Amino acid sequence: MASTRSTRSTGNTDQVVSLRGERELVRRAGDLFTGAREEFLCAAADLVTFSPGVNAAFAGGRRPPLVPGGLTMRKLYTPRALADAGSEARLVRIADSGAEVRISTAPLAHEAIVIDRRVAILAGAPVRGVRTFTVIRTPVAVEGVRALVYAAWETATDLDEFRRTRPPALGEEARRILRALGAGHTDEVTARGLGMSLRTYRRRVAEVMAALGATSRFQAGLRARELDSGIWGGAGDRADSGRSRLSLDR
Repeated sequence: MASTRSTRSTGNTDQVVSLRGERELVRRAGDLFTGAREEFLCAAADLVTFSPGVNAAFAGGRRPPLVPGGLTMRKLYTPRALADAGSEARLVRIADSGAEVRISTAPLAHEAIVIDRRVAILAGAPVRGVRTFTVIRTPVAVEGVRALVYAAWETATDLDEFRRTRPPALGEEARRILRALGAGHTDEVTARGLGMSLRTYRRRVAEVMAALGATSRFQAGLRARELDSGIWGGAGDRADSGRSRLSLDR
């Protein structure tokens, strides 16, 4: 894969380097990953952003050992990282390997890796399927990125707790009901739009509220806005994740 690089340097520890694509990231920065000794901090929306490059660098048993008093590895993701059963299983394996894993329902300021407080790697948005990664060694910039990631880490939820408490997967009909509640439509209007009787509609509203743990229609409407904004990471696409799917299509 072709790569483009730009470098601004004022010294050995004060520089910015841009790397195009995972191969270039591993070739140029792989030693940074395997050389981590104190802290490996990763924040990403999902498992796609950094995993190919990091996994390639750590292949063959080159990941530094996670032992008490040694390297601490903390990984922060959004719910998008649990969008399907395979991704969720990978996250569980990561946690079982000794890494601390948390889920943030708030958007991340940066998708970044910070290593030993001396280098930060920022991931850019994909352009035609290829990401550009920016390696930063400027101390004040590295510390700034680390502070932002840790601020998100402190308010995030442990992976196990998130898996226990997240809302159930919702089918399209349940989502339409939630959106109608959020929009303030009357029961009669929504029932007609869904092609069901008023009695059936109200029963299904009660089922959706119970599934989400909502104690009022207002609270259920707020959950609808959360779902539409992507906070719960594609909850409607987890049909095969082993969790109960509230489809309401009976």
